Amino acid sequence: MPASRSSQREVTSLPRPRGPGPAAPVAVPPETVSVDGEALSTDELVRRYLSVRDELDALRRQSKIALKAQDNEAELRPWQVELLKMQRHLESSRRRMIVVFEGRDAAGKGGTIRRVTRFMNEKHYRVVALGKPTDEQQTQWYFQRYVAQFPTGGEVVLFDRSWYNRAMVEPVFGFCTDEEYAHFIQGVTGFEKDLVRQGTLLVKLYFSVTKTEQARRFARRHDDPLRQWKLSEVDMQAQERWDDFTERKYQMLRRTSTLTAPWTIVRSGDKQRARLNAMKVILNAVDYPDRDTSLDWVPDHRVVVSGPEEIALMESERIRKGRVTG
Repeated sequence: MPASRSSQREVTSLPRPRGPGPAAPVAVPPETVSVDGEALSTDELVRRYLSVRDELDALRRQSKIALKAQDNEAELRPWQVELLKMQRHLESSRRRMIVVFEGRDAAGKGGTIRRVTRFMNEKHYRVVALGKPTDEQQTQWYFQRYVAQFPTGGEVVLFDRSWYNRAMVEPVFGFCTDEEYAHFIQGVTGFEKDLVRQGTLLVKLYFSVTKTEQARRFARRHDDPLRQWKLSEVDMQAQERWDDFTERKYQMLRRTSTLTAPWTIVRSGDKQRARLNAMKVILNAVDYPDRDTSLDWVPDHRVVVSGPEEIALMESERIRKGRVTG
């Protein structure tokens, strides 16, 4: 006699646990899929898929970054060719040139210097980044250790921070006395005037970055093992002493930007734009032959600001907010 439907369900159902109480839920083994001969659960298959997807997304991001960097370098190439022409002219005319790179920490000075000098003749340029003065140097005339690094005929010297340490970093952190600071501010304009009068081409660039962008760049340095070496104790206090640096910047620009040796401000929130426009400023300081007239030689006014313009902006902020900013 054929079994009823109810009896068929009883035969095919899983056995129930003995004893009183409701039946416990039964764990059903996950389904498996064979992948290249390996039996994988659906959960494991999903996990592997997500892992591969994340790896592909990371590769796409890295590829975009690499392509952008490649495009950026290609954009700078015509200006690097012009820098070579400028350098050859300085060599042939035996002219001396100094480019001062100043600005807050993480403002982009080092990256710009690397792009400026990338294809230059190494025999005729130097990058100078002096460290803490020795005990002997502290007893010398303040400018003496910088003068020792000045260019000879046909040479370009790029100062990654300069004698202007005494205008900002040293007074903010108490590395000099008020008297030493006052002597520097009173004497630096005459020092630079004499330097220019004797034939040295002097370009003073101040790289300006916002507080928010500086914090972002510090965080990147902190998290990236390839950039951690850039962080120092002084850097870690830069955010806390932001307003102190701003006030020193204002005083420096107001008292040391002269017709003979003016300051040029480079807004460096966009590093690529800052690098390109800094190159334009340097090149425009030298009257050399065979310029490429197809290039746009006018610096972007959104990136490059004169010293007097920056002073006016900071003074307007003082009136509006009661303190200088920038």
